[in-house]
Amino acid sequence: MTTIGLLHPGSMGAAVGGQLVRAGHLVLWCPEGRSAKTRERAEAHGLTATDLKQVLSNAEVVLSICPPVAAEDLARSASGYEGVWVEANAITPQRTVRCATLLPASTVVDGGIVGSPPTGGKYPTLYLSGPVGTDAVVSLFAGTDVRTHVLGERLGQASALKLSYSSYQKASRVLAAVSYGLAVDHGVDEELLAIGGKRTGSYLTEVDYIPKTAARAWRWGPELLEAADMLRDAGLPDEMLRAAAAVLARWEQAKDDGRMDLAGALEQLRRLPG
Repeated sequence: MTTIGLLHPGSMGAAVGGQLVRAGHLVLWCPEGRSAKTRERAEAHGLTATDLKQVLSNAEVVLSICPPVAAEDLARSASGYEGVWVEANAITPQRTVRCATLLPASTVVDGGIVGSPPTGGKYPTLYLSGPVGTDAVVSLFAGTDVRTHVLGERLGQASALKLSYSSYQKASRVLAAVSYGLAVDHGVDEELLAIGGKRTGSYLTEVDYIPKTAARAWRWGPELLEAADMLRDAGLPDEMLRAAAAVLARWEQAKDDGRMDLAGALEQLRRLPG
C-alpha cells in the first residue's frame, strides 16, 4: 500500500483518487477551505481527510489536480515536499517547469489527463513525462481504470499534449454551441442537425452536451487561455482560443450546474458577462 496525497479532489481528481483507493492505496486530502460538495465527493470515493501538513508529511506521492490558475500557488504551498509530485494540471510546459522550480526537494513528474473521470466504465489516460519518477506513477495505477502512457523524459511533454488536445476539443464544443444557438434563432436548428449528422463524430449533433459545456465553462476557460499562451509562445495564432475563452465566460454563473437544460444554456450564452 502506498500513501498518496490528492490536492484537490474536484470531479476528476476525486474519481482518480477513488481508483487508487480501490487499488488498495491510502489517499489523503485536505478539506480546509473546500466546499461541502467537495467533501461529499471525497467521502464518496473513500478519500481520507487530514490537514495539509499531514498530507505532505505522510504521502509518498502527491497528485496535483486543480484548476490551472491555482497550480503554481499549490506548488508553492508544498515547497518542502520531498516525495514524488505529479503536476497533473492543464498548464503550459513553461508553468510546469516553474512549478518544478518551486518544489526543489521533490521528484516532479509532468502529467496530463485526457478523457472523462474514471467512473461508469470510462477510462481516461494519464500521460506522463519527466527524467525520473514516471515508473513509480505507472505502478500506482496498475489494474485501475486510469490508463498511463509515458511520453518521454522531458518535463513539459505531457502538459503540451494535454493542451494541444484541449485546444481542439474544447474550442470545438464552444463553436458547436454557438453554431446551434444561431440556427435556433433562425428556426433552422433541425436542418443544422441533419447536416451535422452526415459527418461522423460531429459535435454539431450533440446538443445535449451544450449544458455540460456551460457547467464546465469555469474550468474550460482558463484551460483554453493556457493553451492560447502556449500557441503564442510557439509563434502560432492564439486569437481563436482567446475568443473561445471569452465565450465560455458568458457561462460563469452555470458553474457545475447539473440541472441546466439546453434552453437555459442558450439563454445564458446570449447574455454578456458581468
